Amino acid sequence: MENRFAANKNMNNGRKISSKYFSALIFTVLFFSVTHYSEANYSNSPCFCKFLTAVAADTSKPLAPAVKDSISGINPVKDTSIKDSIFKDTAIEKTDTFNIKVSKDSLDAPITYSASDSIVMEVPSKKITLFNKATAKQKDLDLSAYKIEYDQDKQVVVATYTTDTSGKMIGRPKMVQADNTIESDTMVYNLKNQKGITKNSYTTSGEMFFYQEKLKKIAPEEFYASRGRFTTCNLDTPHFAFRTNKMKVINKKFAITGPVHPEFEGVPLPIYIPFGFFPLVQGRHSGLLPPQFTASDQFGLGLEGLGYYKVINDNFDVTFRTNLYSYGGWAVFVDPEYLVRYRYRGHLDFSLQKTRILNPTGIGTNEFQDTKTYRLTWSHTVDGKARPGTNFSANVNLQSLKYNQFVFNNPTANYTNSISSSIAYSKTWKDGKYNLTLSGNHSQNSNDGSMTITLPNLGFTVTTLYPFQKKEVVGAQKWYEKLGVGLNTSFNNQARIYDSLFNLKKLIDTFQWGAHHSLPISLALPQMGPFQIAPGVSFQQNWYQAKTILTNWDGTSKIHKIDTTAQKGFYTESDMSFSLSVSTAVFGTFNKFGKNSNILGIRHVIRPTFSLSYKPDLTSKDYYWVTYDSLGHQRRVSYFQGNTYSSFAEGRFGGMSFGFDNTLEMKVRSKKDTSESAIKKIKLIDGFGFNGSYNYLADSNRLSPISLYLRSTLFQKINITASATLDPYVKDSLGNNRKNFYAWQQKGKFSLGTIDQGNIAISTSFKAKPKDQKAEEEKKKQQENQIPLTMEEQQAQMNYIATHAAEFADFNIDWSLNLSFSLNFTRTLKTDLTGYQTLINSGLNWSGDFNLTPKWKFSMSSFYDVKNQKINSLSMSISRDMHCWQMAINVIPIGYTRSFNITISPKAGILRDLKVNRSRYFYAE
Repeated sequence: MENRFAANKNMNNGRKISSKYFSALIFTVLFFSVTHYSEANYSNSPCFCKFLTAVAADTSKPLAPAVKDSISGINPVKDTSIKDSIFKDTAIEKTDTFNIKVSKDSLDAPITYSASDSIVMEVPSKKITLFNKATAKQKDLDLSAYKIEYDQDKQVVVATYTTDTSGKMIGRPKMVQADNTIESDTMVYNLKNQKGITKNSYTTSGEMFFYQEKLKKIAPEEFYASRGRFTTCNLDTPHFAFRTNKMKVINKKFAITGPVHPEFEGVPLPIYIPFGFFPLVQGRHSGLLPPQFTASDQFGLGLEGLGYYKVINDNFDVTFRTNLYSYGGWAVFVDPEYLVRYRYRGHLDFSLQKTRILNPTGIGTNEFQDTKTYRLTWSHTVDGKARPGTNFSANVNLQSLKYNQFVFNNPTANYTNSISSSIAYSKTWKDGKYNLTLSGNHSQNSNDGSMTITLPNLGFTVTTLYPFQKKEVVGAQKWYEKLGVGLNTSFNNQARIYDSLFNLKKLIDTFQWGAHHSLPISLALPQMGPFQIAPGVSFQQNWYQAKTILTNWDGTSKIHKIDTTAQKGFYTESDMSFSLSVSTAVFGTFNKFGKNSNILGIRHVIRPTFSLSYKPDLTSKDYYWVTYDSLGHQRRVSYFQGNTYSSFAEGRFGGMSFGFDNTLEMKVRSKKDTSESAIKKIKLIDGFGFNGSYNYLADSNRLSPISLYLRSTLFQKINITASATLDPYVKDSLGNNRKNFYAWQQKGKFSLGTIDQGNIAISTSFKAKPKDQKAEEEKKKQQENQIPLTMEEQQAQMNYIATHAAEFADFNIDWSLNLSFSLNFTRTLKTDLTGYQTLINSGLNWSGDFNLTPKWKFSMSSFYDVKNQKINSLSMSISRDMHCWQMAINVIPIGYTRSFNITISPKAGILRDLKVNRSRYFYAE
């Protein structure tokens, strides 16, 4: 085999060659020139070969040979730093050979080398030495050092370093082979058998760093070591390490050691382990899951998280965990997960727990209170590219009534009173014109134990079709060709039952079904100047399984009670409407702020919409009067209330619907930048307005309640959304019946009406600029490359982060603050139908953190009930960055469950279970 050896030359440095070597080189060239075509004695087999190109040596430059070195068997090639015409021939040393003898000291692959100082070739001893920034590459081997010496007879490479006048090390040898990197003071490596010995070596494997006084490399990914230490700290003098006299490492597989003992800050600890086995496998692999110790006054001492992680195959794994407590309580968790990339992924979580706690009331003879609860969750998502037009998703969440009460260290779960589930399959075909959906839903209230199940739900939708439109449009379309017809139909099967009474027979008995059909007809007319006109017709029909009848209130009874009876059968209800809508936009600008003002102008856009509509009264036959109090007050009730679909509103409607939507934005100029790009548009109000209707055919109360809304993002930081419903009519003392005159018509009192319901939500977040912008961008890229999580998985992660904030401290951000406020109120009919009541809920959520020092961070989060003026939950945490270790302290002093947790653990995942943990949980009295 033909070998090639490339050398680079520094043009500013000359070759260090003595005269005797130069004479030997000239003699060698002459000798081979004379005996080139001579046959050797005892030639057994003829050699047929033809040299296509021959190049003579250039004697004008020292040691720049282009001929074959018969002694070393290495073919040097051109130095890229030298511009010479002899190197322009791309056909140099091309040889046609049949049956050529190969020397025993020949290599199986070419070597490329370079040096910035000098290259010394010793022809008699067949040695080549490279000085200063020396490099040598062969196949997957890459060696660099200050000095590299190659002995061709032994095929051994020796690499060493040097020191400067201050004693600082220069050019420490470094070897990269496959995925393994070794840095040493001295390296001796055999190119033929791929074995070598190094002294004072440093290497890495995954998250582990190895330091050895002596290392023997026996394979590209395998080596032995003596008198070494290993750690996950990447400092030259690590904060902690493990010492051992014998070690074997297979890169990215495992490391095996003899007796090992730890040391901290260079101080050995009198703790010895007879042997060590450290898995270095990257990615998923099966193994035990160590527990953590906890203590609770209600549960006793406990071990939490003890289990096993099993990898079934590349697409499926399962996690088994258990919690054990000294008072007799326990919990079992089974968590399978599957993933087929670009097709689907899913997650199943089943937990069964027996809660045994001290009797909190102390009443009775039982010392303990036992409760068995369960939870089953399943999430499944399909990649949209797997089967275009078809999708299946599942989000199942079933649990016992009191399950959330016994979840430790998670205030979000403790205060969650409702859960829901959904499973859906959808199919789209004919370019999206037809859509079919099959689904099942479940909702559960943890306060009263009520459960609602809808299964199956069927929906079929036909997007707008144009039956009179030609297949090939030529010229302008006729008006009737824009006549569109659509279809929306759905089928619902629903059951309501209580958790304590749940069984299959009662579930089937309570099922009731219904269907809804809608046939919208629209006509797209061309725009008439600034106005867009659109007529439409809509026909709707509901199918019901049963109708209900409420008995009138019996004034002789001491207990107020209204009985309900149901008549099963098949009932239909229809509704129809005609409409003609007009929409436009009005713009207004104010820009008279002066030349020196930074505000260039304010723009106001109004988008009014008007529609004339008529709806005949097709549903009055389905309503009747019910007396509900001793005063004889009555109200209209539908026979179909409480069914799967809401009944249509009774009465005729012939009138106008109206709406006004507004946006407000401002154009400002930067104070520092005078370029055109410095002018920015800022939205002051994203949208605000109102909607309502006026019925000319109604006998009374012609004006409908007015819907008000507002949405805005102030200064691109503060998000505000608000809505309310205003009833313009005066109501009676109970707030039930509307009188036939407006609120502003009252004498001596001005009012626009009564606000029946409303809500407002304000949220904002602030944070400091990152110290390291590149690190922040890299973090965002890693998050973008992660597989998307389902809503349940995201919520689970957010809950864990919220209660273990110290473990996720970001020291790259000096401080951050998140605020959110919500308030909502509504007037609802009382359960006894005697009047209306106003329910108000208001709360303030806030969370934040800040760096006490560059290595200490404090964070806090809380929820404050404004209505009751009470802090419902409070969590605090403090974290300490100890380079290769981290400390986290989490405290929840206020809430349904209270806890304290302190953890000190290495950052590296391989030693994550080597931690000191102390936890305590207890319930609030």
